[in-house]
Amino acid sequence: MKYPDQTLLIFLITLAISTVPQCELLNASEPATKTSSWTNWRGPNLNGSAAANAKPPIKWDSGTNIQWVADLKGEGTSTPIVWEDQIFVLSAEKTDRKGESSTPTNEASKTIRPDVFYRFLVTCIDRNSGKTIWQKLAAEEVPHEGKHDTHTYAAGSPVTDGERLYASFGSRGLFCYSLDGELLWQQDLGDMRTRFGWGEAVTPALAGDLLIVNWDQETNSFITALDKITGKSVWKVDRTGEVTSWNTPLVTEWDGSLMAVVNGTERARAYDVRTGKELWSCGGQTVNAIPSPIRFENFVVCMSGYRTAAAYAIPLDSMGDLTGTGKTLWHHAQGTPYVPSPSLSGHRLLFTAANNGLLSCLDVRTGKPIADRRRINGVSALYASPLVAGGHAYLISRDGATAVLKDDDTLEEVALNKLSGTFDSSPVAVDHQLFLRSWTQLFCISDPGNR
Repeated sequence: MKYPDQTLLIFLITLAISTVPQCELLNASEPATKTSSWTNWRGPNLNGSAAANAKPPIKWDSGTNIQWVADLKGEGTSTPIVWEDQIFVLSAEKTDRKGESSTPTNEASKTIRPDVFYRFLVTCIDRNSGKTIWQKLAAEEVPHEGKHDTHTYAAGSPVTDGERLYASFGSRGLFCYSLDGELLWQQDLGDMRTRFGWGEAVTPALAGDLLIVNWDQETNSFITALDKITGKSVWKVDRTGEVTSWNTPLVTEWDGSLMAVVNGTERARAYDVRTGKELWSCGGQTVNAIPSPIRFENFVVCMSGYRTAAAYAIPLDSMGDLTGTGKTLWHHAQGTPYVPSPSLSGHRLLFTAANNGLLSCLDVRTGKPIADRRRINGVSALYASPLVAGGHAYLISRDGATAVLKDDDTLEEVALNKLSGTFDSSPVAVDHQLFLRSWTQLFCISDPGNR
C-alpha cells in the first residue's frame, strides 16, 4: 500500500504546484526584505506601493501628526530609503569656496552655471527621533556641468541590501558604505554630458550580487554591472542610440534568471543581468524617457510623456525587436507622465499627465481606462511619483500639497494636506509612518496614537 500512497502524494503536490500562478512562484524566490523597510526609491514591491502592514496617516499639517522634522544640509531631490530604524538621505551642499566651471550659463535651457565647490553628503537619520546618526562627505568638487533650475546635484536615490548602502552622485562617483558609515569602496564612471546641461539622476539597482547602473547621456551611453562587494566592473554594454533619460532600471526575475528592464528614448530594452546580453527591445517611447518600468504578472509596462505620450505593455518572454510588430499586449497614448513614474495597486496602474495634477488610472491587465486625466484638487505641478499605502493613494505636488485618494476604482479624494517647502522626492511609507522629503527637510508624519 505504500507505493499507491506515495504516488497519490506526488500527484497532489504536482497538481498544487501547477495551479500556482507563475508570478507567485517567482516572487517567492526573490530575496526577502525587512517588512519595516523601504530599500529603494520605488519601495518593497518596486512599483510605488508600500508593504501590506503600512498604515500612514491621511491627514496632517505643520502642527498635526508631525512626529519630527529633520533639517538637511544642502539640498536634494533624491528619495530617502529606510532600513529598520535607519533612514538614508543624499544631499549636495553649496559652499563659499570658489572654483572654475567648464560650461557657460545656458539661459535658454534654464541651467545654472556652477562656479563654487559643492559638498556631496550621505546622511543617516534615526527613524524614531529624526536625529542624525552619522554623516559622511562623499566628495567635494565643482560640478563640471550646470543643472536645470528645478533640479539639484543630489537627485539619484540610494539603495541598500540590508548590509551595505549604495549611494550615487552620478559624475561625482558611486559610493558603498557599511550601515555604520564606513566607506567600503567607491567607483568613478566618468563625467556625464546631459541634455542642455539639465543635470543628472543616476539611481543604481540591486540585482543579486550585482549593482546595475544605467548611464544615459548625450553621447556614449552605456549600462554596466558592478560587483556589489568590490565595486569592480563585471560587464559594460553600449546603449547605442540612447541619449539622456534619467531613468532607473527595473530588476526582475523571469524563467529562473534576473533581467534588467531599462526605459529609453530610442527604445525600452531588457538585459540578461548575468552577461549584459540584450534580450528584447521595443521602440515608441518619447524623448526624455524618465519613468521607471513596472512589472505586472508576466509583463512590464514602460511609459514616457514628454511632449507626447506613450505606454506599452511588453511580455517578459519577448525576443528581439518588438517595434511595430504588434507583439505588445496593449498600447496607451494619452496622459502619461514626464518626470514621475507610475505606481501599481492590484490591477490599478496610476500615473499623472506630464508633470501636471491630472490623474489617470488604467486596468493594467487590459490597458483600458478606469479614470482618464482627472483633475485632482489642490495638486498642480508634480515631480514625485504616486505612493499607494494603507488603502490610499498619495500624490504630492512640488509646492507641498498632498492629495490623498481612496485606493479603489472610485479614486475618491479624501484629504488635502499642506506643508511648506519644495517637494520633488517621492513619498515613502513604512509601518505607521509617512516620510516626505523637501529640498531641505525631511518630515516624519505619524498619528500619535500609533507611535
